[in-house]
Amino acid sequence: MRMMLKFSMPVEAANRAIKDGMLPKILQGLMADLKPEASYFTAQDGLRTGFMFFDMKDSTQIPSIAEPLFQGLNAAIEFAPVMNADDLKAGLEKAAKKG
Repeated sequence: MRMMLKFSMPVEAANRAIKDGMLPKILQGLMADLKPEASYFTAQDGLRTGFMFFDMKDSTQIPSIAEPLFQGLNAAIEFAPVMNADDLKAGLEKAAKKG
């Protein structure tokens, strides 16, 4: 299932992770594991924030994705199922047939 991972890092924790090299190490590992179809990084609500869109094979992946972000960056994390335009079109066609 296509998922969106959003993570936000407190400023002080992110500053430490940049200085000690953990931020790039954690992000590189996450991107290598997830192979996201897209990744975006921004500031949101004053926090360094990332968005990754990837295919989640099984919900058992959640701990291995979340723990490096929790433990290494003190990040707040959100997972949400998402659709691209083709997924939405197919879903709407199914919904219309039921209607």
